[in-house]
Amino acid sequence: MAKTATVSARIDPTIKRQAEFILSQLGMPSATAIDMFYRQIIAQRGLPFDAKLTFPAPNDISQMTKEELDRELEHSWAQMLGGETVPFEEASEMLRKEFGL
Repeated sequence: MAKTATVSARIDPTIKRQAEFILSQLGMPSATAIDMFYRQIIAQRGLPFDAKLTFPAPNDISQMTKEELDRELEHSWAQMLGGETVPFEEASEMLRKEFGL
């Protein structure tokens, strides 16, 4: 099959230069690498790598020192006494958005 389709994309010049340097070390033109990428998209029926949003991990209290845990609990207690609270539904939505829960 003749290769007649053209792909044009704007990318950061530094990224392009670094990638092309690596490809040149492999003896591979960038057009070949792009062709391989497209073929893998077809073979995998999606991106050939995980593309996902990452969520910040919640604090793992098992990894905290007693002092760190006490400080967090005291801070939370002070917030509650100061009226810095939100309804359960709002807190649940915030957790869903921030941690994917």
